[in-house]
Amino acid sequence: MRCVLAMLTACSIFAVQSVAGAAPGDDIYARPGQMVSVNGTRLNLVCLGSGSPTVVFDAGWEDWSPSLAVIQPRIARWTRVCSYDRAGAGFSDAGPMPRTSTRIADELHGALHNGGVAGPYILVGHAFGSYNVRAFADRYMPEVAGLVLIDPDTGDVQTDYLRDYSHKLFVRMFGELRTCRDAVAEGKPLPPLPGSTGAPPATCDQQFFRGLPEATFSPQLNAKLSQIARTKVAMYDAYLSELQQMPSDEEYLRLHRQSFGARPIRIITAFHHYSDSDRTPNALHLLHLRLESEIALSESRLLDLSSNAKQVFAYRSGYYSQLDQPDIVMQALREAYDQSRTANPAH
Repeated sequence: MRCVLAMLTACSIFAVQSVAGAAPGDDIYARPGQMVSVNGTRLNLVCLGSGSPTVVFDAGWEDWSPSLAVIQPRIARWTRVCSYDRAGAGFSDAGPMPRTSTRIADELHGALHNGGVAGPYILVGHAFGSYNVRAFADRYMPEVAGLVLIDPDTGDVQTDYLRDYSHKLFVRMFGELRTCRDAVAEGKPLPPLPGSTGAPPATCDQQFFRGLPEATFSPQLNAKLSQIARTKVAMYDAYLSELQQMPSDEEYLRLHRQSFGARPIRIITAFHHYSDSDRTPNALHLLHLRLESEIALSESRLLDLSSNAKQVFAYRSGYYSQLDQPDIVMQALREAYDQSRTANPAH
């Protein structure tokens, strides 16, 4: 999920923003796209381009479709690409509880079919979204042509140290998000977040994406995202449930690990999660170095899911390689796309 391992320290959302200016045409994310009914809710789909396989993107925790704003129009030049808002987030309606990865995967699958977006799909999962697309693949593997994971969460293959560290953060984050949720529900001023070492203070509406306003989004899009973050109780409820369910999502993935065969898998590993400087205390810097190494090693354990898997390192990226180094993500996606078409020339 977005910056989960850095919440107690200094997240790179305040340090790494290498894409200058707003993504052109990002106003499409400031209004609903195609609203599709599925399984007791309606999901907002944003699809561009044409071609097959279709690239389908699931965002990180506390994010929704604009997370793909920089690269979705570029992908649309050579195939169809769909981003969406999970139930409760963005423009999507609230969905049934609890918000497990299996429920999310089933809703996405149903929304794609109900919305006329036929497979096969190249699934792209960012951070927590990787749990959802992997659950999707487990349940609907015949419709999956490939998989691209951007700084994926890896609770099912982490060391005990990294998993324990993450789960302790879940407890703190749940309490903070619940406080934000209650303030929004009661129409009260949004409380300040405790803040991480070295990070500027923030309020509840600034915790989404890399921090709102996001430098790569237009003023119009930032205004709409902030308005949603200040008013939509259902979104806080959805993210609270997603956070609460993550340990069980990890267990599901452990128990349902299956081979992707020779389907292409690309894992993009960021290596600039922390904004350390010469003022960072030695003990904190050593912790960050250990976490960077543990994250990279954990992500490498997903390589055995396919005989055609590769780990790509984005050394100048924080938790958002699609914003920090979009060309690396584009290259990985294009590789997966081309190789899936070579394996299945009928596409």
